[in-house]
Amino acid sequence: MKLKDFKYFFLFFCLQLLNGQNVLYGVITDSLSDNSLENVQIKNLNNDILTITNTNGNYSYSTLLDTLDISISKDGYQTVIKKINFNKNKFPYHIKLSLLNKQLKEVEVIEHKDEVFDQNYLTDVSNNSIYSGKKSELILANQKSGTSSNNARYMYNQTVSLNIYQTDDAGLQLHIGGRGLDPSRSSNFNIRQNGYDISADPLGYPESYYIPPFESLQDIQLIRGAASLQYGTQFGGHINFNIKKPNLNTKAEFVLRENIGSHNLYTNFLSLSGSIRKLSYYSFLNTKKGDGFRDNSDFNSINMYSYIGCQLSDKINVSFELTYLDYLAHQSGGLTDLMFYEDILQSNRTRNWFKVNWLLYNIQAVYTLSHKTNYSINTFILDASRNAIGFRTNRVDQIDSFEERDLIKSKFNNIGFEGKLLHEYQFLNKKMVFLFGSKFYSGNNVTRQGPGSSGVDANFNLQSNIYPNYENQSRYINPNRNYSIFSEHIIYINNNMSLTPGFRLEYIQTDTEGYYKDINTDGAGNVILNNIIFTEDTRKRSFSLFGLGYSFKMFNWCELYSNISQNYRAVTFADINIINPSFIINPNIKDENGYTADFGIRGNYRDFIYYDISFFHLMYNDRIGFIQRPYSDGSVKNEKGNVGNAKITGQELLVNFNLKKVFSLPSKFRFNYFVNISNIESRYFDSLENGITGNQVEFVPKINFKTGVQLGLRNLRTELQYTFLSSQFTDATNSIESDLSGLIGEIPSYNILDYSFSYLLNRCKIELGVNNLLNKEYFTNRATGYPGPGIIPSPKRNMYLTVEFKL
Repeated sequence: MKLKDFKYFFLFFCLQLLNGQNVLYGVITDSLSDNSLENVQIKNLNNDILTITNTNGNYSYSTLLDTLDISISKDGYQTVIKKINFNKNKFPYHIKLSLLNKQLKEVEVIEHKDEVFDQNYLTDVSNNSIYSGKKSELILANQKSGTSSNNARYMYNQTVSLNIYQTDDAGLQLHIGGRGLDPSRSSNFNIRQNGYDISADPLGYPESYYIPPFESLQDIQLIRGAASLQYGTQFGGHINFNIKKPNLNTKAEFVLRENIGSHNLYTNFLSLSGSIRKLSYYSFLNTKKGDGFRDNSDFNSINMYSYIGCQLSDKINVSFELTYLDYLAHQSGGLTDLMFYEDILQSNRTRNWFKVNWLLYNIQAVYTLSHKTNYSINTFILDASRNAIGFRTNRVDQIDSFEERDLIKSKFNNIGFEGKLLHEYQFLNKKMVFLFGSKFYSGNNVTRQGPGSSGVDANFNLQSNIYPNYENQSRYINPNRNYSIFSEHIIYINNNMSLTPGFRLEYIQTDTEGYYKDINTDGAGNVILNNIIFTEDTRKRSFSLFGLGYSFKMFNWCELYSNISQNYRAVTFADINIINPSFIINPNIKDENGYTADFGIRGNYRDFIYYDISFFHLMYNDRIGFIQRPYSDGSVKNEKGNVGNAKITGQELLVNFNLKKVFSLPSKFRFNYFVNISNIESRYFDSLENGITGNQVEFVPKINFKTGVQLGLRNLRTELQYTFLSSQFTDATNSIESDLSGLIGEIPSYNILDYSFSYLLNRCKIELGVNNLLNKEYFTNRATGYPGPGIIPSPKRNMYLTVEFKL
């Protein structure tokens, strides 16, 4: 950009400061309970969204017009039409909405319709959080069809730069990463459900073994790296799964979904929702079972969830949530490259098993001091375990010896408290929003590794007494502590422009204490050494993270946003404790740090086009990854450690066209076409390791492209989508050829076609779909441990059929 261009931009900036505009603001509440209503849409008569109420029911919209015709709408409530005259009406302008089963006078009731787009971005303030100036995405899960297959490729089809491991055909676990971050169990994101942590240990072991089923979700909030200030320190950002809210219009609503699919897949989803006076509730039961698309990949899963909310007074609302998950999965094991190209479906592991048990509690209280101030506190407790057993030599093609198996048992007992104060006020006649929060987290996690049974069943009992000379034996206790305070502040320069500075002060203490056995044998296999080595390590860090966001709402349909924020990722105890035959750990491994910068423009133009065009730059210091290290004995081993400093830059484009307007189709039609593409460059620019500087960063496909068309007529909807990812590396040495473990090497490019169909008939809905329509053979993951090691093939063509009943 030339200097004179900056002059014009600065002049335009100054003119915006001087513009005098009318501001429509107030609170929207329920006409019966007087409770504030969140996510109420305020539109003009062209159906353009002007603003959306935040968690306190507050809304604000500025305009140069002296009069304004608006509609106010929310699911389950009657839509209201208002004519605003800024010279006559008094402000704040408060509005009450009534449920659909009530009759209002002097209002126009408009029939509810689906959203034109399945994707949106978050408003400045929502759910007691600040999103102004951030790269954010709101996935409207309740607008998606075909959720029964839990196909992440379909659910996140309009989320840019997302890399997904696709390793099963039932969506048992979610593996997503983005912008060069490892997708394994989504460990580079702060993962939450309804605003509280659900991962195993957000600091010591941030892997997510539980994810709520897509059928249960209202929406998914995704905020990129700038989320490190409010939600933690992760490079990837924050993902929050918002489960459906209770139906306030009835005492009891039942939803039953029965799903069958390929490879004897059967899933069942049953939910119950309603409200009785001041109590509201939502519960679901989700079961899954199937044989899997490969041999030795059968599974069985049960997931239960319950929410109970109580409006104690006009100002106090409390809720309790209980989440339970238990699943057992047979693991087919990994493949070498040769095995994969011989037969993608083969499996030479019959005795590998994986089991997860998750019990999560949450208590939340929200105290609304006024329509401008509220305070919330979350208390969450996790009691969970993760067990894995199997024959997992690094020689993936080695035939199972049917001796004792390797067993890893992990137990997670964690508790956390997080409080947030959100306050809106006026300063120099300008609106300001202030957020302050604090978090305390304590974890006490135990990991044991040793010999398992020599049988074929899912036996997760240690057999140390039977096999005292088993090589991989250890026991570690990992107590973790985390104290943090954080704050962000929206400073409205004028009605269209704002700055959002923020900070996070963090204290992290991760401890590990325990032992491992050092066992040596002679050439004949006789034990000549069996020592217990005790180790203890304490890592304390105190640091601060800072960030700054900028938002300029140039028009109702166009917002310019930018943000820069520091990031940090602590070494996990899994990085240093687990003995893995496939690789070794560098003893000098340390934490990672860096920053993320975003710049973009987004908006929704008259419900004709939704767009988000952005650029990002990610600086990643001391990145942890894999290299191939040669040793003096002539051997070469895979080593995990700090590889070097890397930079990742990219351009991202999401455009969704409402073609119904282009072809002037009647309102009963739906015709959308979307394009989602990112182009990413990555390089290691500094490394102490030989042959690393100048190499590409792992898990970064240069081209990540998704596109699709959505067609609908009344209650019928169908969608066809195409996915293409270019090739990517899995280690910092940029190995193309693999070794005998299948652990490192290139992930070739792949392209996939998916199809889905749904039809709603009164209270019955039918869904069917085909994933991987063209039956491509591909893989997205070279696993370092379970479910490998080695190449984990992705599902070939698979189909599903779902019937839903709502009563």
